[in-house]
Amino acid sequence: MFHLLDRYTTESVTSGHPDKVCDQISDAILDACLAQDPKSRVAVETFGSHGTLMIGGEVTTRARISYKKIAERVYRKIGYTEKLNIIVRVAQQSPDIAMGVDKEGAGDQGIMYGYATDETKEMLPRGVVLAHALARRLEKLRRDKKLTWLRPDGKTQVTIGKGRVITALASTQHAKNVSQEDIREALIKHLFKPVLGSVRGVEILVNPTGKFEIGGFTADAGLTGRKIMVDTYGGLIPHGGGCFSGKDPTKVDRSAAYMCRFVAKNLVKNGYGKKCLVTVAYAIGRAEPVMVEAFNEKGKNLTSVVTKHFDFRPRAIIERLDLRRPIYQDTAAYGHFGVDGRPWEEIIKI
Repeated sequence: MFHLLDRYTTESVTSGHPDKVCDQISDAILDACLAQDPKSRVAVETFGSHGTLMIGGEVTTRARISYKKIAERVYRKIGYTEKLNIIVRVAQQSPDIAMGVDKEGAGDQGIMYGYATDETKEMLPRGVVLAHALARRLEKLRRDKKLTWLRPDGKTQVTIGKGRVITALASTQHAKNVSQEDIREALIKHLFKPVLGSVRGVEILVNPTGKFEIGGFTADAGLTGRKIMVDTYGGLIPHGGGCFSGKDPTKVDRSAAYMCRFVAKNLVKNGYGKKCLVTVAYAIGRAEPVMVEAFNEKGKNLTSVVTKHFDFRPRAIIERLDLRRPIYQDTAAYGHFGVDGRPWEEIIKI
C-alpha cells in the first residue's frame, strides 16, 4: 500500500519528451476551451509520430478555437522546429455520456488514488521530488542557454536505497558537435550536484546508449496519457489507470484524483498520519461514489474522517477546487502534485 521498500526507482521526463508534448497540447486545448466557456466538456487525445500530429476526441463547448494553431504554438514554445502535418478529428461528446454528466454524475467509472507523505516539503516521496527536480533543471539549463548543446527531449531517473540516492540518470537530447565526455562532465557540474547536493557514492549515468541526437517525434511516437506514473507518485502507490491531460473536470479520472491528493495531504498536515492513502471509485452517471476509503501508514482506517469533512461528488469537487479555470497546461509536465499554488495542494484545518 505504501512505499516501504528499502530500494525504489522513480523517473521524470522533460517537457520535450514526445508523450509530454502530447499531454501539453491536449491540456492547452482544454485551457483554450475553458477560457471561453468554463462549462466546456473536453476529452482530447493527441498522437504524434514522425512528422505527423493527430488530434482526436470529443468536445462540447461554445468556444471557438483553432486546434492546429494551439498545437503548433505549444510545439514551437517547447523548442522544436521540425515541421508537423497536423490532422484534427474532434467530434461532439456522445449523448449517452452527456446524459449522465448533465445530471451531475461522474463522467466515467473508475478508481482514483491520492497520496501524501511527510518525508519532503512537497509531501511526495523523495525519489519523485528528485527525479522531477533533475528534469526541471535539465530544461532550465537549455532554456537559459547555460548548455547550448542541450535539446528539448530528455528523461531522468533516481534510485533510492536505505534513504540515500544510489543511482541518478539523465538521458538528454543534444547537438551533434559535443562529446559524451563533455556532456557527462557538464551535467555532473550543472545538473546533478546542484540538485543532489553531493554525488559522492552515487552512480551517475548519462546517455547510456552512447548518444541522443535525434529526439521528439522524429525519434519516437508520443501519446497523451502515457506518463501517468510521472504525473502522480512514481509508481510507488496504485494508480487507477486513467490519465489526466486533455480532460475537463467532469471527468473524475482527473478531478477525483486531485481531490484524493487534496484529502491525503490534509490528513497528513492535520496529524492523522505520516503517510496517507485515499481511494475513491465511481459508476458512470452516478454522483455519489461507490466507494471512499482512507488509511494511514499504520493501517488505521480514516474513512469516517474523510466522509465527514469532504464531499466526493463531481460537482462538489469542481466547486471546492475551483476547477473550471484554464489552469491545466502548466500541470502537463513535471508532475501534477507537490507544486505550490495548485488548488489541490492547499492546506486547510480539519
